[in-house]
Formats: sequence, C-alpha cells, structure tokens
Amino acid sequence: MNNGITLRQMMSHQTGLPRHDYSWYLFPTVSRDSMIRRVQYQQPTYGMREKWQYNNFMFTAQGVVAEKLMNTTWEDAVRKKIFEPLQMSRSKFSVKELEKSDDASKGYGVKGDSIIRLLDYYDINSMGPAGSINSNVMEMSNWLITWINEGKFNGKEIIPASYRTEAISAQAIVNRGLPTKEKPDVHFSAYGFGWMLQSYRGHYRVEHGGNIDGFSATASFFPTDSIGIVVLSNQNSSSVPSIVRNVIADRMLNLKPYNWHDDLKRTADKAKAQQKEAAKLKTKNTVVSKPTHALKDYEGSYSHAGYGTIEVYTKSDSLFAKMAHNTVWLRHNNYDVFDPFDVDVKEGIDTSENADMPMQFQLNTAGEVSAISVAFQPGIDALQFKKQPKAIDVNKMALKKYEGEYELSGAVVKVYIKNETLYAFVPNQPEYELMPTQKDRFALKALSGYNVQFNLNDKGEVADMTFIQPNGNFKAKKK
Repeated sequence: MNNGITLRQMMSHQTGLPRHDYSWYLFPTVSRDSMIRRVQYQQPTYGMREKWQYNNFMFTAQGVVAEKLMNTTWEDAVRKKIFEPLQMSRSKFSVKELEKSDDASKGYGVKGDSIIRLLDYYDINSMGPAGSINSNVMEMSNWLITWINEGKFNGKEIIPASYRTEAISAQAIVNRGLPTKEKPDVHFSAYGFGWMLQSYRGHYRVEHGGNIDGFSATASFFPTDSIGIVVLSNQNSSSVPSIVRNVIADRMLNLKPYNWHDDLKRTADKAKAQQKEAAKLKTKNTVVSKPTHALKDYEGSYSHAGYGTIEVYTKSDSLFAKMAHNTVWLRHNNYDVFDPFDVDVKEGIDTSENADMPMQFQLNTAGEVSAISVAFQPGIDALQFKKQPKAIDVNKMALKKYEGEYELSGAVVKVYIKNETLYAFVPNQPEYELMPTQKDRFALKALSGYNVQFNLNDKGEVADMTFIQPNGNFKAKKK
C-alpha cells in the first residue's frame, strides 16, 4: 500500500481502507503524526482502487502532507491560504477556540425520538483536517462562492481553476445511483476530490455533509446554476440539513415542490420496522454460563496498535472498561462475553436499549485472560486488543542478581542489563526485553503469555530460571 497509494487515491477514497472511525473517536491522541502511524495496523477490506470507501484518516493524512511540504501547521496553512483571503475571520479550528466566541452554538442530541439533551463538545483536534473547522453560514458562503466562481473570490484566484475542475469531476464511483419511479431525475453517485457528486432533479450538484457530537452540516453548490446552499444544525445526526437543503434547492431552481420531509420519514419508518423484525428473529441465550474467571482476572490494559488502549477495572461488584473519554459498564452476557453500556456522569447507566458490539475476553493456552475481541469495524474480523503486562518498579541494583548465563537443554541463555532494563538472549532467537511484573517474575514484553520466573536458593541467590510458556515450563540452571 505504501508503494501503490497516491494523493489522488487518498483524496478520492480509493485506498481499500474502510472508515476505522472508532480508532480516532474512542482513542484520540494529541499528535497527528501518532494518529497517522496507526493506519499501517488497520486492515483494508478491498484492494487499492477497487472500491470507494470513505476514510477520515485519509483527510488527516492530506493535512499532515501539507504540514510537511509547507513546513507549518495545517491550521496556519488553511488560515493563510483560505481563511484570510476569503474573509473568514470568525471561523475556528477547534472547540476550545469556539468556546471563547461570544455566539458559540451549543450542540444537542435526541434520545428515543423525544428526549433532547445538551452534549459536550467533542475535541477532534488530532484528526483536525477531517472536520475540526467551526464556522457560520456567512463565511461558509464565501467558500462556496469561490467554488462556484471557478476558484476566484473578489477577482483573486484562491483555488487553481484546473484543480477546481478535477475536484468537482467524477474520480470514483460511490454506488450505482439508479433513478427510481418516484425520483427519475435523481441519479448517479460519484466522488471527486472531497466532494460528493449527484444529479439532483436534472441539475449537477456538488455536496459534502458532516456530523460530530451535537452538530450536523451540509454545504452544496450547483456549478452551472450559480447556487450555493449551507445548512448548519446544532443537533446530533440530524436529518434537518438535508431536508432544508433540498427544499431551498427546489425553490431556487424553480422546480415543482417535493415533500422531502415525508420522503425521509418513510425511509426512516421502514428502517425502524426492519430493525423490529430483526429483533424478533434474534434469539436469546437459553443457557447463561458464569465467567470463566473472577472479575479481578479481567483487569488490565488491552492494546491494539491501530486503535489504542482499553483499561479494564473492577469497582464494587462490577467490571468497567475505559477508552480515553468514554467509560462503559460491562454487563455479563455469557461465559467471557460482556455487553458494554455507556456510563454517563450526569444520567448514570442506561440499559433500556440493546448494547452494541459485545466485548469477548480471550484466553491463552495457559488459561489466562490474554485479549479482548470487539467488532469495531464492519467487514473485517473482530479486532484483538492484547493484554499488556503491568510493570512494577525494580531498580538497576536489584536487577544485578539476575544477570548471568543459564544452561537450557545444552544451549546457553544470557541474561543482562542494558539501559537499566533486563534482557534475555536465547541462541537463534531475538533479544527479549524482560518486564518485571511480580517478585522475581518477568514477562517477555514482545510475547503474550510468555513469562520468566527466577528461583532463589536459601542464600537469596538466583539458582535457576523457568521459562513459563503456553507449550510448557522449561527450567534453565544458572552456570
């Protein structure tokens, strides 16, 4: 993929990678570089250029490329190249800046079709180029005017005309986009560079929407009709922007009115009915078995290089999992499977709705809890978050007693200190870093389920070491 993917594929979402959005949403970082490094560990679902698949990481990667090429931050590059010439002085790059504004909008969510509640801002900073900009209708209008006017604003070229043409031309097929009897003039679905392209009732429409906690938005324009529409809503996952956009478009294009609200409601009602039918067909476990281990045994840090770390801990008689800003209560389902329910600081734990994405704890061949399996990304196998041994502090002087040579079935194992860290070298194998986890016990940092136990004699001296492995225990006597 390193040698085959170009900026064009990144910009038109033809890398073969699915969204992997839970990676950045549940496990944010402060560094964009560290976020981009995760991509190498994320599994693609198609070959390069085989299928269009939206991917926010590719937007962030483009921003990082700009940072490297321009030797500045993405924010400063956008401010200098776009905000300043387009007079977008009130547009911000983060929710921290937004909070300082005198007219900052609050974001809301709707629960159960009726309960409206205020949501906290979500800080998307590490994925900034994928959607951290906060703006308003007037300043976003200047952005659309520039695109309509072949890249110019107030007579000055902001976007090169040649790029503008390519960006709003079909670079990838999104889906078949066939017309229907009800909407014969709404057809084709393609993607340019950062823009969705559709035929809207016989008119060429360029559009992109977005959503983050408490907010939904859409920006669209009709290049041959010189019409641009911006709709911003302070409601989470709202259908309002698309309805308002279409109603305005119909009026501006002098088209026969169409009831987009009822159209969307029919689609939503149909989806709900299908969900209810699917729920009826879903069978519950008739036999519920207890967990294979005590809850304390599930505690620990579980990591996936393409996502992040899940911290599992017990509180009272319950098991919890923490992922950066999100904490979930793990209700036992069956054996080592637990259902996660969000813990809301204000409202507590709501178990009225079915839990998504159950977490299954995995055991190694020694019977120890070694990983969590969770299906964060559709289309691929459940991701494995491996349990990381918890290190204890051991000073260099205390490590000295373990140094030496140990005889193991005719081979000599060397144990030594390097940079205040203990290592073991077995002939014809890699050098293993030993992480102290208990008194005289170390985990092989690179290998899950592999440990070393140093055994002392009556004088407190190391007599031998035992390699504790899934396939058995192997003793090596100190020479």
